[in-house]
Amino acid sequence: MKNVILSVLSVFVLWSCNNDSKKEKSTTEETVVVKDTLKVEVPVKEVKKTAKQIKEALVSKGFKVMDYIDPETQDTIVMQQYFMAFLKQGPIHTQNEEESARLQSAHLEHLSKMYAMGYADISGPFGSDGDIREVTIYNVPTKKMADSLANADPMVEAGQLKIEIHPWWAAKGFLLR
Repeated sequence: MKNVILSVLSVFVLWSCNNDSKKEKSTTEETVVVKDTLKVEVPVKEVKKTAKQIKEALVSKGFKVMDYIDPETQDTIVMQQYFMAFLKQGPIHTQNEEESARLQSAHLEHLSKMYAMGYADISGPFGSDGDIREVTIYNVPTKKMADSLANADPMVEAGQLKIEIHPWWAAKGFLLR
């Protein structure tokens, strides 16, 4: 019996150590240390905010919001105003290949920074050679702020792209499929 308990405990410790080596941790788990040697992942119950709490938090940050009742579920759906920036072909295209590559790298770095800082929620190019090259959805309270962030893009500053911004509404908590 003692050997069975030791075997089970050894497997559990190895499993725990293997989980520690993973770089990404779930945000719904909490590590609990037992007797300084055994780590166990315990699910943390996520607290769901009410529609009223979501609205109040957004309004306190300056966002425009509205809500409606879903006729099928009778749930209150909170919608937030975002700003969709269309990155259009700009007037300047005289850069050499080296300069264009540098600008493209700086452009991608800018978009990554906007995403990391929470200002942009999604961004990407269109698959055609039309006038509109890319779109970025800014998660900021004002058009002025979205315009400022979009115009700070190195490709816009260099004239390779120009910005056109429109308010856009989307339901909070709904994901792309």
